[in-house]
Amino acid sequence: MSQNIYEFITTSLIGKPINFIDFKDNVILVVNTASQCGLTPQYTGLQKLHETYSNQGLVVIGFPCNQFGGQEPGDSNEISENCLVNYGVTFLMTQKIDVNGLNTDPIFVFLKDSLPGLLGSKDIKWNFGKFLINKKGIPYKRYAPTTEPKDLEKDIIKLLES
Repeated sequence: MSQNIYEFITTSLIGKPINFIDFKDNVILVVNTASQCGLTPQYTGLQKLHETYSNQGLVVIGFPCNQFGGQEPGDSNEISENCLVNYGVTFLMTQKIDVNGLNTDPIFVFLKDSLPGLLGSKDIKWNFGKFLINKKGIPYKRYAPTTEPKDLEKDIIKLLES
């Protein structure tokens, strides 16, 4: 099993590689996202965290996923347009992935193995599950989909200052 997130590479929404080693010594927030979900307005809070803390070392990365109620049906262009036009998202977004099942993205296998959910269940329950990773690339805490981005602020500050 991987020791930290720096071993992973994924692909951005525009098809460019995102190499996690580039985020060494940063705090990383990984979120599985969807454009047509009741929780989609969380993009606003995620963008606010990005704007407030990116210059201090926070990296926010959204991973679009269509596994929950088919709430991310679009292609990369549609996802990008929705995020930018409706929510002003400027943080990193990846290509659409699976977070559960046979085709689970390796990053989410690593995150779920490192931080199982309630009662030891590893599955992501819904859109906007969140994982906070410390400056050493080690998963620090997992948050429920309904946890508002602003409620992560205290933990983000703690990790940025450590």
